[in-house]
Amino acid sequence: MRRREFIQAVTAAAAAYGIPCAHGEQNKEGIVAAVPWYRRTYRWAQTNITEIDPARYDIAWWRQHWERTQIQGVIINAGGIFAYYPSKFPLHYRPAALGDRDLYGELAHAAHEDDLVVLARMDSNRAHEAFYQASYPDWFAVDASGKPYRAGELYVSCINGPYYEQYLPDVLREIIERSHPEGITDNSWSGLGRDNICYCRHCARRFRERTGKPLPQKHDWSDPAYREWIQWSYARRLEIWDLNNRVTKAAGGADCLWLGMNSGSISGQSRSFRDYKEICARTEIIMLDHQSRSDSEGFQHNALTGKLIHGLLGWDKLIPESMPMYQMGRPTFRLASKPEPEARMWMLAGFAGGIQPWWHHISAYHEDRRMYRTAEPVLRWHRANEQYLVNRRPVANVGVVWSQRNTDFYGRDNADELVEQPWRGFTQALIRARIPYLPVHVDHIEREAANLAVLILPHLAAMSDEQVRAVQRFAERGGAVIATGETSLCNEWGDPRPDFALAVLFGVRGGKPRHRPGDRRGGGTQHTYLRLTPELRGRVYGPKAGNEPPITAERHPVLAGFDETDILPFGGTLSPLTVSEKAKVLLTFIPSFPMFPPETAWMREPRTSIPGLILNESGRGHIVYLPADIDRRFAVDNLPDHGDLLANLVRWAARGNLPLKVTGRGLIDCEIYQQPGRMILHVVNLTSAGTWRAPVHELIPVGPFQVRVHPPQGMQPKTLKMLVSRENKGTIAENGWIQFEIKSILDHEVVVLES
Repeated sequence: MRRREFIQAVTAAAAAYGIPCAHGEQNKEGIVAAVPWYRRTYRWAQTNITEIDPARYDIAWWRQHWERTQIQGVIINAGGIFAYYPSKFPLHYRPAALGDRDLYGELAHAAHEDDLVVLARMDSNRAHEAFYQASYPDWFAVDASGKPYRAGELYVSCINGPYYEQYLPDVLREIIERSHPEGITDNSWSGLGRDNICYCRHCARRFRERTGKPLPQKHDWSDPAYREWIQWSYARRLEIWDLNNRVTKAAGGADCLWLGMNSGSISGQSRSFRDYKEICARTEIIMLDHQSRSDSEGFQHNALTGKLIHGLLGWDKLIPESMPMYQMGRPTFRLASKPEPEARMWMLAGFAGGIQPWWHHISAYHEDRRMYRTAEPVLRWHRANEQYLVNRRPVANVGVVWSQRNTDFYGRDNADELVEQPWRGFTQALIRARIPYLPVHVDHIEREAANLAVLILPHLAAMSDEQVRAVQRFAERGGAVIATGETSLCNEWGDPRPDFALAVLFGVRGGKPRHRPGDRRGGGTQHTYLRLTPELRGRVYGPKAGNEPPITAERHPVLAGFDETDILPFGGTLSPLTVSEKAKVLLTFIPSFPMFPPETAWMREPRTSIPGLILNESGRGHIVYLPADIDRRFAVDNLPDHGDLLANLVRWAARGNLPLKVTGRGLIDCEIYQQPGRMILHVVNLTSAGTWRAPVHELIPVGPFQVRVHPPQGMQPKTLKMLVSRENKGTIAENGWIQFEIKSILDHEVVVLES
């Protein structure tokens, strides 16, 4: 970025950061100094250096590419597994092609000359055999027999030993003294993961000092020592975070930050002992290592990830995300270009969730040069519209509650099935229904309550007493609550309670976990159904048997759209519950019966009293309890009936009080935000030839869409502009709603409504 453009960008950041701006170049230079780099660096780049790159790194070409892609910051390999500068530490491994060259220093100097922020990249939890053999073997993690843990040919360092306490801090100081980067980032900073226990003398000593116990001998979630090891391991990673920041700030100043890197997966964070809530409380920026989608999650997962992290970090802070230009995911080809539509859509979905772009290449030289064309148009669009993409707050009033502790102590070794599938199913139903929502950490319910009409608790089984009380207080104030599955059936350790902690709120008694926490359910989708109440088939087109139940009433609004069926496919299992007299049961369980041969496919027990859906309207708010885990089933089976039912429940619980209504054909993700005097609507087109299987090959346009937006109180938008199609329109106001049309969307559209 040229100097003039750099100053303009910082001036815009200063306005958002609350720093008064006056005219004159001298004042603008002052603004640059006043706004810290971690608040004004919106676009990033990384060329991950390989061992052979020092002999072929074309710095002049990459500087040109930095300018073409409008980036403001670079991540440059410095040290750790490989040193790309002449380190004074003899065991700090340098590639043979480096010789005495200071490649990292040359790149850092060039970036600073171009007014770019520099983060020195580390990769610190492994070392080569020469380091292991020549130094101190007890710096490295070992199993119960004393055998060192290895990752390929490398040795895994122990997070409790001198490697982390002494050696790495010295390396950080050396890098900062040599090149003065703005900060340090680290790809693998958190040491050995949860799947392995280190039994080195440092771990044994520290654990005994903290707990008075020996290290656990095996993975056993019911063992108090193992649970303490989990908590102790989390605490140690936070100690390392704090230690490294003390080192970098002492060496480089108050804004020289150590930032690690973090995952976009809560299960991934759990397996690495990275407490997202506590990390976000400590940092000014999250460097997000979340590079691709899975077939089960789709592009929309990137927007969800951005919203979830902003909910912890704050919406005034930045979340740059590593976005690979090479084929990442399944399969991975490090040196081949990712199909352009796949890379583009991952980036754009991230923008919708408040994520900032960071293009990423492996190697400084490629024979597949298609990847060099992918980032430029997207980042240039981002540069032109950056004022609308940062420093904003979401307008959504539906909160989906999550907890990393639920992932740990209820999900345990089966978190995908027990925790992530219900979350994924419910959030996908909201996206499909175009209902804006926010991830809400369970400890932040009180903080967010004033802005929410509905709280959704998808299988939030492990809850503390205080977390339970927060949900109860939300309902007492008139908020609606939707809970599914085993929500509140366990305490914060995942141990079963005698009944639901929220039994009174749900209007039920007799809840028992159907499986132990962490157990695998197995069996796949079962041949079970749910019966709707009342039954209406007697008046619906179709053959008559003469024993159709009489029609005694009309159905509840949550069953809208199911008028021509008395049953819904289910796929799960249910247990009996005692339901309060004031609660309504709208779905009941039909047990499994044979599917094959087809002559045997008839219901052995067509009716039971086992509830699948319960509404409790006895308090101030609408309360929904779904014993039937429709959210998990939707994630697994993708049946539209399940998605429609979940969306109906949210609309009813919200009493129609939702800020956005969009009609038109296609699968789209709608995210809505506000800034002073304006509203911003992102619409991301998820309809493609590869919607559920990566990588996508081509983009398919959708539209038109009729949009209705309900602005916050006191805001009266008068003008409308579309940042992708570049249309400017007037708006139609009717009964408090702003109405307009989006004619067509190829990849995304961003609509700005201004007063």
